Amino acid sequence: QVQLVESGGGSVQAGGSLRLSCAVSGGTFSMGWFRQDPGKERDFVAAIAWLGGFQYYADSVKGRFAISRDNAKNTVYLQMNSLKPEDTAIYYCAAATRGYGGRYSESSQYNYWGQGTQVAVSS
Repeated sequence: QVQLVESGGGSVQAGGSLRLSCAVSGGTFSMGWFRQDPGKERDFVAAIAWLGGFQYYADSVKGRFAISRDNAKNTVYLQMNSLKPEDTAIYYCAAATRGYGGRYSESSQYNYWGQGTQVAVSS
């Protein structure tokens, strides 16, 4: 049984930092982070291959966010620096148990999702 539990969200001022964590049970998979504002589509943020050798980012977060993983701890992280008000959203981690086949930015490639954690950035 695959389970994902996010933590680390909160409120921060613009320019600040947060680190999100996603505790993964049930195996080691390629993972992604997505975010969603109410009433909007879920957007890709970052992805990391199951061995951690490849990371991918949305253009909007490139250079500010970093995805990493510690497979010994079964945890995936999203370090978010230089946060902007437009980064405000619910952040979800997701597992692609069959791999994402290069389509890492497509939510349909991920078959397990966490419950989400709120990030609020004030100006």
